[in-house]
Amino acid sequence: MPEKQVAPVIRNLEDFEHNLPGYLSSESPVAVLLDYDGTLAPIADNPAKTKMPVELEAILHKIAKHPKVFLAVISGRGLKDVQKQVNIDGITYAGNHGLEIEYPDGSRHDYELPTEIQKNYTQMVRELKEKVEKNGAWVEDKKVSLTYHYRDTPVALKDQQKQLASEICTKFGFRANQAHEAIEAKPPVNWNKGEAALYILKQKFGDNWSQKVSVVFAGDDTTDEDAMRVLRGLGRSFRISADAQIQTYADFRLPKQAVMTDLLKWIANVYVS
Repeated sequence: MPEKQVAPVIRNLEDFEHNLPGYLSSESPVAVLLDYDGTLAPIADNPAKTKMPVELEAILHKIAKHPKVFLAVISGRGLKDVQKQVNIDGITYAGNHGLEIEYPDGSRHDYELPTEIQKNYTQMVRELKEKVEKNGAWVEDKKVSLTYHYRDTPVALKDQQKQLASEICTKFGFRANQAHEAIEAKPPVNWNKGEAALYILKQKFGDNWSQKVSVVFAGDDTTDEDAMRVLRGLGRSFRISADAQIQTYADFRLPKQAVMTDLLKWIANVYVS
């Protein structure tokens, strides 16, 4: 079981090349697994307002077309929502922290929630909306998981509301994870971004995927740590955080979202140039 660490920092393209010489090769395939919010796109006040930076988006489209690059976006958003945001054909998408996966050919893998959990979910959404959807806070219902957003709630009311929201989620058996100005309620099942990442890699490259493909994973939140943990020693992962002392399973820390453009340039320089 790997342990968390204070990861070395990468600030620019030169740092990628200096710290990871030879990790990527134009002769071998690479699997690039990426979170969306806070990773491909800066965090916005409202999820509907997020947008990928122009240069990053252009490079992402370029590498997605390369036959040796396998691209997957693994997001906490609902599947259709993240597909709409990224809007690249021919790649794999995973929504709801990997509970829904759709492949380029349109085939899907949906984690079936037991009936009892589905019932609890419906009741939890109803109670959250009744009791804590106020003062600028709102519930994003993603059908199998939800996010309670309180970014716009007045500071004096935030702690009380998020505490009550967490208690409601826990009461119905869901895991309440802290996110950026939000609580993410995930169902009590052994499935997360880590399990989804392994499943996607096995489906594409087989059980011995780690011998066939280099893997790059990047994310900015606690839910991304599940993928960083299972990929430790098998790929290279990057945690985006301004906190120089953050404990992470990632191999490297990126101090801000803008460095993601350099991460994609590092990949593009090997495969596209």
